[in-house]
Amino acid sequence: MAGQQQTYANHKRVYPLYHLFVFPILFANLVVGIVAAVRNPSWGSAWLVVVAAALVGLAWSARVMALVLQTRIIGLEERLRLARILPEDLHPRIPELRPGQLVALRFASDAEAPELAQRCLAGELEKKDDIKRAIKNWRPDTLRV
Repeated sequence: MAGQQQTYANHKRVYPLYHLFVFPILFANLVVGIVAAVRNPSWGSAWLVVVAAALVGLAWSARVMALVLQTRIIGLEERLRLARILPEDLHPRIPELRPGQLVALRFASDAEAPELAQRCLAGELEKKDDIKRAIKNWRPDTLRV
């Protein structure tokens, strides 16, 4: 995305090694193993299905763990940023923002974030997708997992 401004339409990230190579191959390996075990049942073929399922689980859990950690870090960053840019009267309400809301607010410019945060706290913007759609001036985030 070098040279291109980040927007709602192009902000989602695909990590080709994971999304287009590792996970599809591990999932296909599981399917092939299941088909082979059904056609030629044995303890060995059943064990290969178990190992294939474990590899899919490993790849999936590694991705989930990275995303959970990323969400925690973004939450910390956004709480610090909001403490700097929100009006004083909203500071005590920052902890009311949910992780998904904080993740979405990271794309909002400093000028736009206070109004969007107020809308979140008022219950007007509940889902992160709604928040992202409401952003007019995107603050790019290209260092995502």
